[in-house]
Amino acid sequence: MKTFNRKAHWESIYNTKALNEVSWYQPTPKTSLDFIQKHAQKGDAIIDVGGGDSFLTDHLLELGYTNLTVLDISEKAINRAKARLGAKADVVKWIVCDITEFEPTEQYTIWHDRAVFHFLTDAEDIAKYQQVVASAVTAKGKKLIGTFSESGPKKCSGIEIKQYSGNLLKETFKRDFEPLECFFENHTTPFDTIQNFVFCSFEKK
Repeated sequence: MKTFNRKAHWESIYNTKALNEVSWYQPTPKTSLDFIQKHAQKGDAIIDVGGGDSFLTDHLLELGYTNLTVLDISEKAINRAKARLGAKADVVKWIVCDITEFEPTEQYTIWHDRAVFHFLTDAEDIAKYQQVVASAVTAKGKKLIGTFSESGPKKCSGIEIKQYSGNLLKETFKRDFEPLECFFENHTTPFDTIQNFVFCSFEKK
């Protein structure tokens, strides 16, 4: 895995596929929006990890959230989101970075990750993610992580992922986070296939 160029892979994906030609395309990310609306005030610091050009930021801006950060490994993905949002993009903080190399300069009340964590299959990368999220989330801050479940795909975008159960996600983050709830959800892709996700929410100790 160390020879795999993760950034080049994702830049290629976003250079060759349209917004609705990727499996994670989701016009209305209801699960994510419900979680954020339940746990965040309009001015709270919220980070969407792997947000790329997803529509979560669009919806949050429409709802009046004012302190948004989007992190993605792909500069192309972020540039596409900026172009779509127009002037609204100016109020969002955009970070082009591999999550395992992220060095937070602020803390967040909400950490949102739909389908990034499961791409980290190397133990060292998983450990780095654990360290980053622990340092980035405020005390009593909330985190939502969605990964492919044990009934979900084993690969995505041509690369292998790590499947999770709710219990495994809880175990992975138990040092720094208290679990709130875990649940399963089917995502229908633009190609009419079904991907089973497990979502777990946590509170920072």
